[in-house]
Amino acid sequence: MKENKFQADLKKELRAIFPGCIVTKLDSSDIQGIPDLLVLYKDKWATLEVKKSATASHRPNQDYYVAKMNAMSFSRFIYPENKEDVLDELRESFKA
Repeated sequence: MKENKFQADLKKELRAIFPGCIVTKLDSSDIQGIPDLLVLYKDKWATLEVKKSATASHRPNQDYYVAKMNAMSFSRFIYPENKEDVLDELRESFKA
C-alpha cells in the first residue's frame, strides 16, 4: 500500500474512532522531521508518523521528534503492520 493511501484511510479511521476529533497534517517543510499527523481530541493530543511499512526508512530527526512528543503526550510511528496496536494504545491514552 502506498503511504499516502494508508494515511488518507488512517485519517478517516481516526475520525470514526474519536468523534469530533481534529486530524491535521503537519508541515515537515517548517520543522524537518516533525510527525505527519496531529490528532486533537477533547483535552488530549497525539502525533503520528505514518510509514508505508515496518521496514520503511526514517528521515533525519523523525526518531527525535517522535520520542520528544511521546514524552510530552503520545507519539508513534504507525504502519499497516502495527496499526491496530497503535490505535489500541491511542484509545487507552485518550481515555484517561
